[in-house]
Parts: sequence; C-alpha cells; structure tokens
Amino acid sequence: MGTALVIENDPSDDLRRLGEWLTEAGLELTVVRPHAGNPLPETLDEHVALIVLGGDQSAYPNAAGDPGAPWFPAVEGLLRKAVRHHVPTLGVCLGGQLLATAHGGLVERSTSGPEIGPGLVGRRDAADGDPLFKYVPLLPDVVQWHSDEITELPIGAVLLAASSRYPHQAFRLGDRAWGLQFHIECDADMIAGWTRTDGAALDELGYDAEAVVAATAEVLADVEEVWQPFAARFAALALGTLPNADIPHASTIRTLPLLGQ
Repeated sequence: MGTALVIENDPSDDLRRLGEWLTEAGLELTVVRPHAGNPLPETLDEHVALIVLGGDQSAYPNAAGDPGAPWFPAVEGLLRKAVRHHVPTLGVCLGGQLLATAHGGLVERSTSGPEIGPGLVGRRDAADGDPLFKYVPLLPDVVQWHSDEITELPIGAVLLAASSRYPHQAFRLGDRAWGLQFHIECDADMIAGWTRTDGAALDELGYDAEAVVAATAEVLADVEEVWQPFAARFAALALGTLPNADIPHASTIRTLPLLGQ
C-alpha cells in the first residue's frame, strides 16, 4: 500500500469524489492543508504520488510581486521534484496551473472571462499514447470553475485536451505528471458553496446560481463514468500496478528544462 501526498490549497476545494475514487483503487492519502498552517514536506521520499488541488488563489504573483499564497513557492518546488524524479503527479485546476508555472509555463487572467459549470473538452490526438488519457472519450464531461488560464504550456509539455475558448485544458509533463484545468472532484454541494462565495464570476456571466448547481448535478454521473477510471489508473501507476505497456518509454519523453529544485 502506498501513500499519496495531497496538498489542499483552499478549504472549499477538498478531495471530495476524487478522494473516494483513489482510496477505492487502493491508494492511501495524506492530506496537508497549508492554508491551515500545516507544514509541507521538503521532499517526496515518503510518498508514491503527489496531488495538488484547486483554490481561489492565482498561480501568478500579485502586483506587489507576492505569490498567490505564501506556500506556493514550496508547492512549485515539490512539483519540480516530482517531475524530475518521476513521481506520479496530478494537478487539478489551480494545481494544474501551478504545475505549469513551476516549469516555466505562463498563467494569466483569462481574456475570455470566467468558465463556470458543466462542459465538454476535446481530447487531442496525443492522448492516444497517454497512459491515463488513452481511455478517455473524445468529448468527456467536466466541471469548470476558473477565471485564470494557462496561456503558455511549459517547454516539452504534451497537450492532451483543449476547448475553443481555453486551449490548454489538460497536459502531461514528462512521463508521470498531469495538469487539468477543469475539475473532476466536485459534487453538487461543493459547487453550491462556490456559488455563494464567487458571486462576482456568476454576475459577470449572467448566470443564476441555482441553475449552475442544478446543471452540474445533472452531469455528475457522466463525469464519474469518465474520471473514476482515470483516477483508478493514476492510482495504479502510483502503486506500480499499471501494465508496463501503458507507460511511455523514457526515450519517447522530451527532456524538460531544469528550473530549480
């Protein structure tokens, strides 16, 4: 049995359904909450995987040059170590954006405006050879809630999913690190909480809060159908039980630039 390190950046965005899927697949989870003062480890030596969740913060510094949260530099350091040492890694929404910025990608406030509620993303051709995305359907259901976007992927990143307004919806770095712009962990209660705390984004789009919650609830079964097996395959990779044929050979992975520790 292996343990995955889970970094919860915001109490409003916990593991929720993703945590259930991972534990059902045999992966033990150690959750650290730096927003509550929990210290982050300096290394990943005691863990078989790294998962970085979303949050209301931005992955880029503010006008004064301060990081979106005081612990973000340490999170980015762990993300770099994970990629360098081939530790299976999953970044969700903000977590995916931090995976990008940790490796030289660019995250900015989206000029397309917020993206909120259920939606579809389009799987790219490169997903055919990806150990997790190869079994994802062409147009998988997802849940969106973000105002920032990844405008430039890191050098060497492989684009796995896109949409017309937000071209970088999912990507892989190296052979074992994935970033998702969208959410797969949400349930209806989580979305209801976000409608209460992020009314400005709803107002900008002219959305009704109850309608967003209802629409999300309607697609949760479809989201689970796609992303529960995805989570199970991530757990299998972390636990060393994913078939070797599904893991990209090192010779097919482009070398990533070294950006600190």
